[in-house]
Amino acid sequence: MHYLLIDQNPRMVSAWRDFFGEEENVKILEGDLTSVTCDAIVSPANSFGFMDGGVDYAISMRLGWELQSTLQKIIQDLPEGELIVGKALILETGDDLIPYLVSSPTMRVPMSFNISTSVNAYLAMKATLIETKNHPKINFVAIPGFCTGVGKMHPQIAARQMYQAYKEIIKGEKMDFKGFAEAQKYHWEINPQGLIFE
Repeated sequence: MHYLLIDQNPRMVSAWRDFFGEEENVKILEGDLTSVTCDAIVSPANSFGFMDGGVDYAISMRLGWELQSTLQKIIQDLPEGELIVGKALILETGDDLIPYLVSSPTMRVPMSFNISTSVNAYLAMKATLIETKNHPKINFVAIPGFCTGVGKMHPQIAARQMYQAYKEIIKGEKMDFKGFAEAQKYHWEINPQGLIFE
């Protein structure tokens, strides 16, 4: 598998280089996600498949608005009736240059409240990697920055979360907590801006 981390925000690109810079199967680029040729691009979506804002708007303009309708129908048919953060699904686009779209929610509905202090970039990246890793026709995936647009997460924290997911899913560095305190510390380290208790 090969991964392209691509974003128009130079701060996101710089943060990715801090974490992913030594990974041989990861390329980092400042640019437009929808301009690349690859097996799949990732939509940093919401749980109900609305693709009319931010990066999703650009994807809809590039791949066609019928993709949003198809995605929403698939989501409506799920047992939960929504695509929860931490899950992802793959659908065909009908486009020769980008044949697949990965819908990987970074928030339940479009919002900025509490996203910057969440671990949603980690969860979305984890879901993205799991789904694409197991797909027989996807070998090259283009991924934008997660949670850094509407969600207002700091690029450095988003990159940290995305890399943690990469280490666990691609590099096989599994979690092994000896107790609750270790799990709590791990959670806090993924996003030090988040609150554990009030």
